[in-house]
Amino acid sequence: MCELLGMSANVPTDICFSFSGLVKRGGETGPHKDGWGITFYEGKGCRSFKDPKPSCDSRVAELVKDYPIKSKAVISHIRQANRGGVSLENTHPFIRELWGQNWTYAHNGQLTGYEDLQLGHAYPVGQTDSELAFCWIIEKLHQTYKTVPSDMLTVFKEIAGYADELRKLGVFNMLLTNGEYVMVYCTNNLHWITRRAPFGKAQLIDEELTVNFSEETSDSDVVTVIATRPLTSDEEWTKMGEGEFCVFQLGERIL
Repeated sequence: MCELLGMSANVPTDICFSFSGLVKRGGETGPHKDGWGITFYEGKGCRSFKDPKPSCDSRVAELVKDYPIKSKAVISHIRQANRGGVSLENTHPFIRELWGQNWTYAHNGQLTGYEDLQLGHAYPVGQTDSELAFCWIIEKLHQTYKTVPSDMLTVFKEIAGYADELRKLGVFNMLLTNGEYVMVYCTNNLHWITRRAPFGKAQLIDEELTVNFSEETSDSDVVTVIATRPLTSDEEWTKMGEGEFCVFQLGERIL
């Protein structure tokens, strides 16, 4: 299975600490050696870094770790291939335009019978079940809303219904964002943690690295991190249940 990492924050925040733990799982402390990717949002724009090589050996991953890009919304993924070969076009996250917004998505799991999903507005570039499922979600939203919806919380509830349908085809753990909202959907393995004042120290599980968040943040900062498995050993992470979904905005859970 692949692993996911996401972040929602109320101020531009770097994700280097959490990303350092995820990178180790990409071929060193974990079997996810078939590529990795990360997308950062800056206003309406987003920048993505992807590499079909293991993240633990990737010079692009080193660049991301050494160049702390600050963002309010981030999605990252390390891949263990099951559908589609190891290639750049099959490397998550995937991005599509909808309503003049960049939507970014990453999936952990494996689906069966996904070839029957009806497409129209968006088509996959690669050969993964993950990207095709994303295109199907985009198509469903395109059919329902021709312009930007006024009530985004209702939209995310509908997306959760689409995810319920995809869960019937197999394991469907998902991260989805338009840069303002970060949605998380769980089938079997997702955790999240919200950090706020008073901030303390945290120790990564996969690397000998500790950070004192009180030295990196202000008292008004709110940062939520989502991961397939907890990344730190000395913090309390919330484990999601099957079929559960969350929506975060500016670091706070709003749904």
